[in-house]
Amino acid sequence: MFMRLDRLQAELPTPKKPDPNAAAALQELLGGKYGEMSTLGNYMFQSFNFRNKTKLRPFYSLVSSIFTEELGHVELVSTGVAMLNNGPGDDTENVDVSKAPFHDMQDVRLAGAFLSQGGGSTPVNSNAQSWNVDMVTTTGNLIIDLLHNFHLECGARLHKLRVYETLKDPTGREVCGYLLVRGSVHAHAYALAIKKLTGVEIEKMLPTPNIVLDKIPECQKYLQEGSHRRLYTFGSPDYPEMAGVWSNDEVALPGDPPGNLEIVDGAPEGGKMAELDGNYGAFAPDYAPQEIFEIASKLYQKSR
Repeated sequence: MFMRLDRLQAELPTPKKPDPNAAAALQELLGGKYGEMSTLGNYMFQSFNFRNKTKLRPFYSLVSSIFTEELGHVELVSTGVAMLNNGPGDDTENVDVSKAPFHDMQDVRLAGAFLSQGGGSTPVNSNAQSWNVDMVTTTGNLIIDLLHNFHLECGARLHKLRVYETLKDPTGREVCGYLLVRGSVHAHAYALAIKKLTGVEIEKMLPTPNIVLDKIPECQKYLQEGSHRRLYTFGSPDYPEMAGVWSNDEVALPGDPPGNLEIVDGAPEGGKMAELDGNYGAFAPDYAPQEIFEIASKLYQKSR
């Protein structure tokens, strides 16, 4: 089972204005081949299907813990997409829908995000192609799965860099910066797991691709706080064995700020959830928003 925290893994700056084309680019990090839906789907089903959990406990714990983090990555990218889409058209309560308040949406890359989702995110890529289960690999063979995961994380880092290079908006760039650092951690973790199983020093290929994080401004605060050498338990006491793979006197990758790898009991400090505005031209929350707000307020007070 899983525990949900009402905050994001990273603090995202509020966009200065809606940028639906930037949101479309960011969708690639959600539903693309190397997107967060793919990393989530792979590690989730690998952990569910894991053979010999007791005998291979450190590796099971590692995959399971990274899977839990990927849930938060899906949430982070989805929120970034919704923030960049937030507010197209006329957002006043008495908007005249006959005046075509969404007229500009005809020219954006993913018009369906507005026509079907009111500006929200869904598991599609930057061309609105649906993410699908064909992107999930779970073989039942630990070494093959770990090798696949290493490839997936390396591909995802290249993926994120390319999306980053298309963006100027600080919201999308922050999402990419955080995920580039965390993707490096996951690639490193799978490389160490392969090394401990086989003796092959695949971590000597790292960083693969050769992305120098100190050239990316949005990565710097995460590197300085040590995010590049941490894995998190997310409050669960059930997976301490991953320390056998991840800590055990291992150190950060060359080129990153030095320090020993560590397991953190808890979750990243992160940042607050985004407050997305209702858009009444899209009937969100509805024709009579004040009534909905009044009902929600009464329910909130009763819950305290």
